[in-house]
Amino acid sequence: MLFRNCKQALLSLAIVGLLGTAAVSVDAQTRERSERSSKGKKQENLYPNATREEPKAKGAAKLQSKLQKLIDIYNKDDYAATRTQADELAANPAATDYDKAVAAQLASQAAYNLDDMPGTIAYLKQAIQLNALDNNGHYQLMYMLAGLQLQEDQLADGIATLDRYFAETKSQKPEELALKGQALYQQEKYAEAIPVLKQAIESSPEPKDNWQQLLMASYAEAGQAGEAIQMAEKIAAKSPGDKKAQMNLASVYLQADKYDQAAAILEKLRTSGQMTDEKEYRQLYTTYANMDGKEKEVIAVINDGMQKGVLKPDQQTYLALAQSYYYSDQIPPAIEAWQKAAPLSKDGETYLNLAKVLWQEDRIPEAKQAAKSALEKGIKKPEEAKKIIALP
Repeated sequence: MLFRNCKQALLSLAIVGLLGTAAVSVDAQTRERSERSSKGKKQENLYPNATREEPKAKGAAKLQSKLQKLIDIYNKDDYAATRTQADELAANPAATDYDKAVAAQLASQAAYNLDDMPGTIAYLKQAIQLNALDNNGHYQLMYMLAGLQLQEDQLADGIATLDRYFAETKSQKPEELALKGQALYQQEKYAEAIPVLKQAIESSPEPKDNWQQLLMASYAEAGQAGEAIQMAEKIAAKSPGDKKAQMNLASVYLQADKYDQAAAILEKLRTSGQMTDEKEYRQLYTTYANMDGKEKEVIAVINDGMQKGVLKPDQQTYLALAQSYYYSDQIPPAIEAWQKAAPLSKDGETYLNLAKVLWQEDRIPEAKQAAKSALEKGIKKPEEAKKIIALP
């Protein structure tokens, strides 16, 4: 499928963003507790449209010193100790739901910094289930949970968490909509991803490039080739020097069987020296191979790629080169390419093809030797090789 690299790129960016938010949430709660007593300030309400009524849960008075100690340990980046202290606090019979929720919140951050994703997810679920944090902390953790579930390929759970998040917060933030679009794309629900990604892009003053690429991929995967092409052309025209945008446009053209347009873009990248990857060279010569009368172009691309050391001189490359030479009536170089491809083949079929061409060219001794090599490596129709070997 197209643009699979977009998937992980978008998810990585989303996770980085939401983890930063979660860390701020912990600090904000700490600051709020001290500011309430000194200045009476309140933190900003990040979810003014939330349907959830903020709980009035409080911490146990006699555990406040333990809770403060836990916060201090976390702020010193002692993550192993944070988890230990958090577990102990949560198990204390005197702990309220609020105490337990804050402990689980801090433990989730500690577990994440220790690269324990299952532990992080478990702590996040605990904090959310306790339903004791304010809306800011509660929903930031819910959003973080959704992102990590998606990262860990828990797609159904991630979607369910996001659906709950949007239902309760009524959030319309572009970056959050983009994450939902990403999640739907991961589940191969392309038609559902399209309107969500469109909303994210249209509501953002500066939509990220990978959102647009993901929408373009969703169009392509959903069979909406026209929309995919239109969007790809718009992005490529906006950034003519962006190789990635040009490659994406070529891929969309190829998916729509528009080989001429795809080849023109790829060829321009090659001749301008921007084509530096083996996969790109292979994509270009296979594109030409799917077009009538483009054998010379296939030959030029392959020879250029091998001379630059970008294309590996493997069986696939030599076979494509041999066939292109052959069908453009350049028999000697075709034979030479087949001779290089045959030893690299997993069976004897390439040797058999070489034997047939040598026979046609009346190079009988060479044809017989190639036929013998074909039998040694194994072929589907050994009688064909034996027929050549039996030649006078």
